[in-house]
Amino acid sequence: MLGLSGALIAVVIGLIVAGIKILNEYERGVVLTFGRYTATRGPGLIYVFPVIQQMLRVDLRTVVMDVPPQDVISRDNVSVKVNAVLYFRVVDPAKAVLQVAQYYEATSQLAQTTLRSVLGRHELDEMLTERDALNRDLQEILDKATDAWGVKVANVEIKHVDLDESMIRAIARQAEAERVRRAKIIHAEGEYQAAVKLREAASELAKEPQALQLRYLQTLIDVAGEKNSTIVFPLPLDLITPWLSKRGRE
Repeated sequence: MLGLSGALIAVVIGLIVAGIKILNEYERGVVLTFGRYTATRGPGLIYVFPVIQQMLRVDLRTVVMDVPPQDVISRDNVSVKVNAVLYFRVVDPAKAVLQVAQYYEATSQLAQTTLRSVLGRHELDEMLTERDALNRDLQEILDKATDAWGVKVANVEIKHVDLDESMIRAIARQAEAERVRRAKIIHAEGEYQAAVKLREAASELAKEPQALQLRYLQTLIDVAGEKNSTIVFPLPLDLITPWLSKRGRE
């Protein structure tokens, strides 16, 4: 009889000890009583009645998830591989346990399909230059979809947009052509501005013939300063006409 009592006491103590649970600050316990949800408890020391109750731990810390590279065909029919990183956390432990079988796997699969769907509506140039806007679109769509699971998507970042070699060469040729086009436009604008200034200078010099002669003489002085063995200059008639007229009168 004494042995039976001791065994019974040991069983009771074992059940009491088995029901003691310790939850960390970042954990919550979803308690099911006879299979029905009854409470979300923690953090700290809690007690769960063995056999009658079951506790499922849920981590509330932010999870960093790598979204595997996805094959995406852009709106302009360019095939690329895109991967991303996803930041999310559980904000409602009960929903994360009761509304979805595995919230981590479900969020991962949803992120992959959403990445392909959203990026497929944009052109390649937008994927490369407008990542901030695309990240916001992805975050809003994922956050809305995972709200029913008690999951909050805090941020989505597109990491890499990988192109094949032929597309990289095509983009390089396009960039080179764009640089050449801009260089030609800048050169043409410079020629136009120079022509305008020359026309204005010619108009001013035409008002005073002596100014034109002085400019010609100044040019002779500038050229004479260079180390040239022989210099041939055309002599403008406007410059010698006054001298010839004077000689004729003599």
